Amino acid sequence: MAESQIVTIVVVSVITLILIIKSIIIVRERNAAIIERLGKFQKIANPGIGFVIPFLDRRVFTQNLRIQQLDVGIETKTMDDVFVNLRVSVQFVVIKDKIHESYYSLDDPYNQISAYIFDDVRAEVPKMELDDVFAKKEDIATAVQQNLQESMDEYGYSIIKALITDIDPDAHVKESMNRINAAKRDKEAAMEEAEAKKIKIVKEAEAEAESKRLSGEGIAQQRLEIVRGFKESVEDFQKSLKNVTHEEVMQFVLLTQYFDTLNNVGSNGKNTSIMIPSSPGAMKEFQQQIIEGTFIGQKINSDISKKGE
Repeated sequence: MAESQIVTIVVVSVITLILIIKSIIIVRERNAAIIERLGKFQKIANPGIGFVIPFLDRRVFTQNLRIQQLDVGIETKTMDDVFVNLRVSVQFVVIKDKIHESYYSLDDPYNQISAYIFDDVRAEVPKMELDDVFAKKEDIATAVQQNLQESMDEYGYSIIKALITDIDPDAHVKESMNRINAAKRDKEAAMEEAEAKKIKIVKEAEAEAESKRLSGEGIAQQRLEIVRGFKESVEDFQKSLKNVTHEEVMQFVLLTQYFDTLNNVGSNGKNTSIMIPSSPGAMKEFQQQIIEGTFIGQKINSDISKKGE
């Protein structure tokens, strides 16, 4: 074989290899390749391996078919003249059946979507006061999503979701809101503390009233038992001495109790002096007090018995 033939074969082989390489295109998953022939749209190449005519066909763009997110910061004013910065996140995707429109209809889809978001937010927020913007941010996001969907559908884009991710009022307004919230929480804390103190006082009063009631019943019962003891002592004394009157027996018993009490008081080391009534009628007065106490004790005991029934 002549040398010229060898050169020809090599050249043809190289050209053929180049043409084969140029005719093959590979498209990754969740993408679509836009193919033009001599500057005119030819076809959409789907994921996988594809073939084109070398030097005539050209891949001009690879469209992303994944869900994309666009974050937009917007400054606007509320109905109550408060400037507020909103952060809006919009999730969108290219419609598979409208890949041609998504590329050839819009030169810069991101800027176009941002413009629609600005327009929709600034149409909604000025209708609301600041508190309503916080309370109805879902309504604002829904309005943005619906309006965007209507506008972008013809360009081959589907709006998946619109979210208001941040609402940031003017610094002075934010400081005022923080003071209001702090004052509100202080008020609620003071009310809770006052309510707790009220409950504590009521419970203490109820406990004190119950304690006094039980103490009164105990004292009344104690007095009743004392009277019963006096009665038994008088009866025993009279049985021993037939000619002694009731009054004499009572005086004797009272005098005995009186001296016993003085003895108990005097035996306490903390007492250095004892005041003893020295008037001639002291014992008589003491006797009268015991008798009155007896009547009171009997009446209280009767009342307690009626309550128990």
